Amino acid sequence: MSSLSVILLAILAQPGPAVLTDFKGDWSHMARITPQGYVCHRTAEPLSIDGRADEPAWKKAPWTAYFRDIEGDRKPEPLHKTRARLLWDDRYLYIYAELEEPHVWGTITRKNAVMFHDNDFEVFIDPDGDNHNYYEFEMNALNSIWELSLAKPYKDSGKVNDPHNLVGTKSAVHVRGTLNNPADKDEGWSVEIAFPLSELKQFAGNSPCPPRDGDYWRLGFSRVEWQTKINNGKYEKVANTKEFNWVWSPQGLIDMHRPERWGVIQFTTKPPGEPVKFVMDPTLPARDLLMGVYHRQRAYFQNYGRWADNLTALGMTDMKHESIAEPVTIKLSGNDYLATAKVRMPGGKVRTLHTRADSKLWVGE
Repeated sequence: MSSLSVILLAILAQPGPAVLTDFKGDWSHMARITPQGYVCHRTAEPLSIDGRADEPAWKKAPWTAYFRDIEGDRKPEPLHKTRARLLWDDRYLYIYAELEEPHVWGTITRKNAVMFHDNDFEVFIDPDGDNHNYYEFEMNALNSIWELSLAKPYKDSGKVNDPHNLVGTKSAVHVRGTLNNPADKDEGWSVEIAFPLSELKQFAGNSPCPPRDGDYWRLGFSRVEWQTKINNGKYEKVANTKEFNWVWSPQGLIDMHRPERWGVIQFTTKPPGEPVKFVMDPTLPARDLLMGVYHRQRAYFQNYGRWADNLTALGMTDMKHESIAEPVTIKLSGNDYLATAKVRMPGGKVRTLHTRADSKLWVGE
């Protein structure tokens, strides 16, 4: 056989370009869920952080939707209702939440302990929406708090800063009933928190903090609820049961550290009570498309040991949106890649968004 024939046979024997098919990764559950939205009004009224939200500004602030299971429609509706309100001014981002609960209990009194070992309420804040460098706050019915931050999500091997206490954070709890008393039935508990914007600025990147009228932040709420029984006059967790995870904006899977599925906060300078229509962040379709690239790239790398350099290889040729100005591009660079989407904003301006292998998603050139 001639050398030319050997070369031709070798070429014919090579497999074609690898294509990701039958994708069943995390994104297949997450992509079906549209993040919740909320209009956060600016208040000129001073608020007393006492867990009660008696001020007129709170009474006029809209409620979020009731919390749902973290997996969304894949799981039943929560046993107890939870909802929240938000306000802001030049100094603080304020959060108030009401948690229905027939038996209010808490055991953790030490600051910065792992709070979700009790029933707790949690807040996650990513002002610039880049999936990285975000803040987490947890508290129980005893007003014990845990503050930490992550350089990036756990799935991306993110470094955890624990604790990461903000200077000037205020919190309070009001129990509608009696705490740690199994002999009666309670109505629930409410929390009120003031996060200093001067401290949240460290997580905002190039985004303004305090925010401007019309700015968007990403924010997640979570409520952890354990099944309990009464044993010898005390509350006791039911053995071999997992906690419930009830959230404002479902993640699609049991993991709050997926910032791409947190809710969208739209800030307004109008006072509470004045009607303001929520308009979803116009970059969300591009963000979702890029996060689809990220999740499929993870699966592609696991299957083939390398990154894909085009959408066809990722099985994404049919994933389009009218706001996407140009086809998404993927450029390989060493052990990383850069996926880029150009989104057409209201008014015609085009904005460029990028993501890479560690899930960072940012606006740039």
